[in-house]
Amino acid sequence: MDTELTRRLKIEVPIICGAMYPCSNPELVAAASEAGAIGVIQPLSLTYVWGHDFRAGVKKIKSITSKPFGMNVLLEKTSRVYEKRMREWVDIAIEEGCRFFVTALGNPKEICDQVKSVGGIVFHDATEKKWAMKALENGVEGLICVNNRAGGHAGERSPEDLFRELSDLKVPLVCAGGVGDENDFNQMLKLGYCGVQMGTRFIATKECAAHLDYKEAILKASENNIVLTERITGVPVSVIRTPYVDKIGTKAGPLARYLLKHRRTKEWMRLFYNLTALFQMKRSVRRGLSSKDYWQAGKSVEHIQSIESAGEIIKRFSKTK
Repeated sequence: MDTELTRRLKIEVPIICGAMYPCSNPELVAAASEAGAIGVIQPLSLTYVWGHDFRAGVKKIKSITSKPFGMNVLLEKTSRVYEKRMREWVDIAIEEGCRFFVTALGNPKEICDQVKSVGGIVFHDATEKKWAMKALENGVEGLICVNNRAGGHAGERSPEDLFRELSDLKVPLVCAGGVGDENDFNQMLKLGYCGVQMGTRFIATKECAAHLDYKEAILKASENNIVLTERITGVPVSVIRTPYVDKIGTKAGPLARYLLKHRRTKEWMRLFYNLTALFQMKRSVRRGLSSKDYWQAGKSVEHIQSIESAGEIIKRFSKTK
């Protein structure tokens, strides 16, 4: 399948296995790449959830596949310790041969300068045109277009509306959100996207190390079971509706909303939310069904019917016309 994404990344199938906290274990990343798509490392998943030293985790991926892989770089400035660690991880990834980076939640200029100096490529998450243009001004070469059907931090626009809004920027556009089967994939390519990024579909795979309860929840869910909650990070996140989500509600409390609105307290509140979310989601993905479940997923659950290998999914998608 020949698209601008396959040509730029030197892959065979225009599919990105999106970086997912907490679900991106090394075996899943490697399997996606080995099958002709491209897997993307989520550093906190690799280290905090699955317990790998970062370099050792990257080497594990390289021991499974010799094909290209990518890395996700979250640029949010909530902790100096995190920022320092992320810079170290980027250095290691480049040393280990990674040449594709997906940035989000901040200014990508520093990453772009570093990656381009070694011949690499940077794409940036975008939910609307103003953020897309800022990212392009700072050196990114393509956009991951996060729509309102995505898991995790979803956008507000439909896949179609977001494509129309960004298509005049004349850069590679990748659809992120809502792709669960070959028909969804084909529709996005026909619309004009040069590829898709899938997360939820790859959770329900044999290589994903998430607990079977999580995978089965995806199989059982319909798109009407996907809700947005502010209780994880302070901004809306797409999750599967569970008894726990119903019990605590989906809106941040009044104190949290107040603290998130003020410059001096916003960063501290975001840090508190992020640390809490890291723990809660790690527990859910490792231990399975409990009284406090947060299972991120997008509306692509509607078309996910079985647990398959990543290679089987990518092979089947690659045969669509």
